[in-house]
Amino acid sequence: MRRRTFLQGAGLQGAGLQGAGLRGGVASLAMPSLAAAQNTRLLKFIPQADLALLDPIQSPALVTIMHACMVFDSLYGLDETYKPQPQMVEGHTIENDGRLWRMTLREGLKFHDGTPVLARDAVASILRWGKRDAFGLTVMAATDEVSAPTDRVVQFRLKKPFPLLPDALGKMGAYYCAIMPERLANTAPTTQVTEMVGSGPYRFVAAERVPGSLAVWQRNEAYQPRQGGTTSLLAGPKIAHFDRVEWHTIPDAATAAAALQSGEVDWWDQPDPDLLAMLRKNENVTVQVQDSTGFLGMVRPNEMQPPFNNPAIRRAVMGAINESDFMIAVAGTDRAMWRDNVGFFHPASPLANDAGMGALIGPRDYAKVKRDLAAAGYNNERVVLLAATDIPSLNAMAEVAGDMFRKIGLNVDYQSTDWGTVVQRLSSKAPVEKGGWSAYTNFVFGASMVNPAANNYIRGNGGAAMFGWPDAPKLEELRTAWLDAPDLDTQKTIARALQVQAFQDVPYWPTGMFFQATAFRRNITGVLKGFGLFYNVRRT
Repeated sequence: MRRRTFLQGAGLQGAGLQGAGLRGGVASLAMPSLAAAQNTRLLKFIPQADLALLDPIQSPALVTIMHACMVFDSLYGLDETYKPQPQMVEGHTIENDGRLWRMTLREGLKFHDGTPVLARDAVASILRWGKRDAFGLTVMAATDEVSAPTDRVVQFRLKKPFPLLPDALGKMGAYYCAIMPERLANTAPTTQVTEMVGSGPYRFVAAERVPGSLAVWQRNEAYQPRQGGTTSLLAGPKIAHFDRVEWHTIPDAATAAAALQSGEVDWWDQPDPDLLAMLRKNENVTVQVQDSTGFLGMVRPNEMQPPFNNPAIRRAVMGAINESDFMIAVAGTDRAMWRDNVGFFHPASPLANDAGMGALIGPRDYAKVKRDLAAAGYNNERVVLLAATDIPSLNAMAEVAGDMFRKIGLNVDYQSTDWGTVVQRLSSKAPVEKGGWSAYTNFVFGASMVNPAANNYIRGNGGAAMFGWPDAPKLEELRTAWLDAPDLDTQKTIARALQVQAFQDVPYWPTGMFFQATAFRRNITGVLKGFGLFYNVRRT
């Protein structure tokens, strides 16, 4: 296992951005930044990776989710306790024993192109989202009709009561239910929407986008924040205090740290763990963990291609997974920043259990795994492992996975590239000989792993599932049973059976849970819990 090394102390403080050979807009950061530092209406941010894909229905990448939360709004929004609150709707009514929902839009909502937000825009957006997202697919399976009886009313006629409807429409994480104009929402979910027109607090400035370097947003002056309440994660008033937000992609951690410490940038989304101690010593920098639920890591296999289309091979590999190896590589040796022995539910969830965990936490025996692979029929098929080098956590997990795969005798083709390229490549269902893939590393919001309703990665619905496309009917059956369960005790019982089945079907290999710190200049206030959100943030 290799860990990156970085310049420390005074040497890092003096590392100039210009000397790093950065491209385009990022190189300008090396120039004297006094004017920028005094500009209270401009925020400069370093994302974890370049914003390669803009459409929130096309990409599960965190940078795409963060971008979507600036540009688009949603009917409901989860607060920091993960309870849904009305956002674009002023309220709803429920009739016919829970099978008829009427949601009334707030007055005065407008898209960035000046057109009013109408119920038919919301309906088209819901229908597009409902063909892509795991929770959305569940909603649509329970729905007879989504309609717009008036310009301000969105109506659901359900086959059966579905009390989690606001949770689904306000979900956090991959495939955010972004409300966009009907003309854009009518785009097939398999086709990217490239015109970014939403009704959110910021407008995307497409003309200034420099792929691999710069992305820009401007404050939406026509935005009407929700009145009353407290801003909390995706809920409450979303007030933009900056006229302009710039994302500067800086892949080199030493360069990013130097820019933050000198004040050339205001906020670094995901500092490398090796640099946190140094950043904490800087009196002008605040380091904090935004999301107390953390991130859950995984290695996701492609179940449409050999060798991982064989569940016995996937189960054999589970015997080599050592979560602590992955988490030390991602978050360092400070045990406060990670947890191992994590199964298919978040450790803090009432559904977390020990069923089947022996497959993950028993002795790791590579020789036995080799024998199990041979017995399962592994025939030296090439395993293409995609590694995103520009996101340290994903790169670290990929290095550990690649090393582990080699030690158990897999024929590993380790392919290093940037995260944007990985995301675009993941949609390919082709064999590895034609540009396909076998596995990749990923992490997801801990909040999305609390139960099976929002967990996109435990679905077993084949071609409609997340990249990797597991076909696991028993997982689907148990998930449906959980959704229909009358009480928590029944849900817990089903969750135990579901976890046992997950260890049989292996939709992914869990790699543990870690907490990601963020770092920003001390004069930046109002940073919300959760992840990088740009409303409520201001400069003092």
